[in-house]
Parts: sequence; C-alpha cells; structure tokens
Amino acid sequence: MLSLVDIRTRIEAGTLTPEGAVRLSRDAIAAREPAVGALAYIAEAPAIPAEGPLAGIAVGVKDIIDTADLATQMGSPIYAGWRPKADAAVVSRLRALGACVLAKTTTSPFASIDPTETRNPHDPGHTPGGSSAGSAAAVAAGMLPLALGTQTGGSVIRPASFCGCAAIKPSFRLLPTVGVKTFSWALDTLGLFGAGVRDLSYALAHLAGRPEIDGAAASANPRIGLVLQDFAGAAEPEAQRALEAARSAAERAGARVSTVALPDPLPEAWALHRVIQDYEGRQALAWEIAAHRAELPATVGGHLDAAAAITAAEYDAARRCAHRSRRVLKDLFGDFDALLTYSAAGPAPAGLGGTGDPRYNRLWTLMGVPCVNVPVPGDGLPVGVQVVARFGDDGRALAVARLIEGALARG
Repeated sequence: MLSLVDIRTRIEAGTLTPEGAVRLSRDAIAAREPAVGALAYIAEAPAIPAEGPLAGIAVGVKDIIDTADLATQMGSPIYAGWRPKADAAVVSRLRALGACVLAKTTTSPFASIDPTETRNPHDPGHTPGGSSAGSAAAVAAGMLPLALGTQTGGSVIRPASFCGCAAIKPSFRLLPTVGVKTFSWALDTLGLFGAGVRDLSYALAHLAGRPEIDGAAASANPRIGLVLQDFAGAAEPEAQRALEAARSAAERAGARVSTVALPDPLPEAWALHRVIQDYEGRQALAWEIAAHRAELPATVGGHLDAAAAITAAEYDAARRCAHRSRRVLKDLFGDFDALLTYSAAGPAPAGLGGTGDPRYNRLWTLMGVPCVNVPVPGDGLPVGVQVVARFGDDGRALAVARLIEGALARG
C-alpha cells in the first residue's frame, strides 16, 4: 500500500516531488484498476499543488461527495454525468491543504447496501464491502494513499476490515458533511481510509484543523474494554481469532484489557439504529422515490418502501433511546480509555451480490463516537478489529489503535 506519511517524508526530504508522488498512484491505478474496479472516474489533468501538508497526496473521493471538476453520480443512473457547481466542504479543505483529487471512488447507490461492481483486491470473487467499496479497495490495492468514505451504518469500518486497510469513522460532525448526499442526517459521518493508523492521524489532524489529534499518545498502560456485542450475534471464527490476537497484542504493549458487557439501554439502541436510518432515508431521498422509484436498486428501494410504515412516534422513541445510550456510554468511558471489538462478522463473504453484514458497526455510528479499523495480520482474507473511544476523543482512539497496530506488527 502507498503510505501517506512515507510519501510526505520523501517529499520533505527532497527525494520525491509532488508530481512524482501522484505519478506513483497513476502507475498503480494502471496496474490494478482493471482487476479491482474501484474508481468511478479518474481526473485527466488534476491540479498538483507544490505546497501544503498534503501536497503530493493523491486522494480518492467517494462518489456521493460533490466535486466541481468531476462528475458526482451517487452510484446511480439517476445522476449519470451530473456535475455539481461546487466542491463539498471537505473537498475544498483537501485542495487547500495541497492534496490532488485524483479520482472518484465507487459507492453503493446513495451509500446504501446494494453492491457495486468493485472487487476485493485480495480475491476478486469476494465483496470489498460497502458502501465505501471503491475507497477501501483503492487504498488496499495500493492505488491511493488516502480516500474519503462515509458511514451511516458500517460503510467505512466494514469495507476497511474486508479489504485490509486502516480506516477511521471520526466523531460525528468532526468533518463537515456539507456537499455530501444525505441518507440520514443523524448518522451520516465522513471517514478516511489509509495504509496505516499513522496516515489516518496525520490526515485527520490536518483536515479537522486539530493538530492535537496527530500528537495524541496512548497512556503507558491504557485501560481497554473488550466488547463482544453479544446482542448482535456471534462472530465467525476468523473474527474471533483476530480479536483475540489484538487483545494479546494490546496486553504485550502494556494495556490492561478486561471484558465488559454493554449495559442497558445500549443493546436496545443497537436494535433501533435502522428505525432512525430508514425513517430519515425515506425523507432524504423523497425526490428520488417520487421521480425515479423504478431506477432505485432492489434492496435500498425495498427498505425505503418499508420505511413508510415507521411512525413519527417510533422515530422519536428511537432518538430518545439513542440519547439515553450516549449518556450511559459516556459514563462507561470513565472506566476505560478505549473499547476493542469486532470490525466485521468475519472476512469478506464470497460473491459480489452483497456487501456483508454491518451489525458490529451500527451501535457506534448511532453513538457518534470515533472508531478505527486496525487490520490484523494473518493467513487468508483480511480481518480487522475496531477501536472505539469517547465522543470527541479521536486522538486517543487513534493512539490506542496505533499501539495495537505496532504490537501486532512486532508479534
């Protein structure tokens, strides 16, 4: 994989130019993209700034995020060839930092759960996950050192786990979603994909304008709560082994790890995530439903049809449960620096007809807390683990994730 931090180090040392760094991505795209199919559009002559903390960094932008110079097609024929008048706020920030917006990455239609044609870079017969399929696959295939995705249920962490790259879903609204196609305004969160946790820390700190994120360090003996999320059902053996490997690595690095069961009403909130998501999704996509219902793919179309039966009272009750659960989770973080749990139920499922189950991601998206996927080395298809921290404590989430990542590499 292309490392953002390694590229920046070489540029600052004078052994690589920004143009040369972007050329590395172009060469990798030429070699890997025909087999992976991660990119919806590639810029022919993008601006390559010479200055800025992200100069030389070729970025992929999920195709529900507006770009004024590239089509934004939402993964749907409804928006074929559509060109926004302006960049999304996060894209404007990338350009201001010197990044080169090189490509739009594939997305499930409207960032839902219907699959794209993207293939897992480790095995083309397996899904890369979704909905940020292209972003995860492009980074994992070494085509891009940084890519943007979004998560409403599990659309950043799950594909990162399936494809074997690092990723962060930051705290809710840490990054602006202005100019991003809405599915659920209470859940949609921008995320980042990179080769390693250090790349995520560097990029997020600059994008958010919060240098302390990159400077955060884990305590000498961090307290980590191991969460199995039993209410979500059992994980597959590969995911269980990955979580145990991460636990052992954390303990070797000095962490104090203890198993914790999430108290009420957190399991109830997990079950109510879809009520909030689909109730808001039906409103957010009201025009598409009214004008283009036949062009919506089968799965998301069916969910949106079913959402017509969700009442305002049910939606309000789900929101109240979520608020109560956030307070309970905040208290839990009085005992732990971070939580460690599954990123996905197992490795990427065979076939391209689905994107995998997001059941281990829904609760954390609803809670709005930062989540980091850490790939776990092993044989076979990739499997990751998820580090979760208190709302607003993104630096600590990344620091603990980096501690585990380092211990896994040494182990």
